[in-house]
Amino acid sequence: MTNHAQLWHVESIDRVALVSYDNPPMNYMDATGLHQFGRALDEARRAHPAALIITSAVPDQFITHFSVEDILAGQQKIQERGPLGNQRAQLLLERLSDLPQPVIAAMRGDTMGFGYEVALACDFRVAQRGDFRIGLPEVRMGIIPGAGGSQRLARLVGTARALDLIMRARVLTPDEALELGLVNEVAEDALEAALSLARELAALPPVAVAMAKTAVYGGRDLDMHAALRVERDASYRAKLAPEATKAMSEYVNLPLVRQPSVGRPASLDRSPGAEVGCPPSRRRATATRVRRRFA
Repeated sequence: MTNHAQLWHVESIDRVALVSYDNPPMNYMDATGLHQFGRALDEARRAHPAALIITSAVPDQFITHFSVEDILAGQQKIQERGPLGNQRAQLLLERLSDLPQPVIAAMRGDTMGFGYEVALACDFRVAQRGDFRIGLPEVRMGIIPGAGGSQRLARLVGTARALDLIMRARVLTPDEALELGLVNEVAEDALEAALSLARELAALPPVAVAMAKTAVYGGRDLDMHAALRVERDASYRAKLAPEATKAMSEYVNLPLVRQPSVGRPASLDRSPGAEVGCPPSRRRATATRVRRRFA
């Protein structure tokens, strides 16, 4: 599956939709790119992916920021449009954040302004190690983040830290962004790391993944009682899915010594009888001894 639009390309890799922005040399977002982003998301959704990755086709760039020339050209229409002038970008990133599938930003280079606002609308942010800049420096240009960045950053790292970063127009290195919680991971190759994470998420029961996302986001701005109702509803909907019964049945049918290792990499599994090449008879005997021990 390939999108032949000018600035966005969509392809499917292992049930993962890869949505790439391609506007060299600087990969600035502009009005055309913003309009085409909505169409790219529609195309990605039609493939029913298990996860999405938002990334760049331009080396050493993610989405550097929104084109300052485009913003400046729009200054003449500010008064006639009013505050709703920013609504299009906000609604577009709401569509991105509201997707039921996990969404990962593979930040392959500079990620500032609107570029970081796109990353903030994703569930996971993987930055690429290197001499790159990350942040929301709009105040330096006499404006502020207008596509949800001020609100999402405050929810991600707290009000005090968000004020420090936004009001001072700070930009960070990838390692600094990781230390302050602006990204989840720093990798030598952000796209490869994002694909690895996407494949991991795609292997999990999809309804449970979607309901976990619903519970966390749906309850974060509510009081505890209301938030617990959101969690209760999401938990109920997850349990209704056939995959829940299947996953739990497979778990309870494992040997007892193997159950604590579910979800751990095989290299970390040190449970008795879990060695590579261990015969089933030994595993059953080990499990029997463990059951007797706890009887």
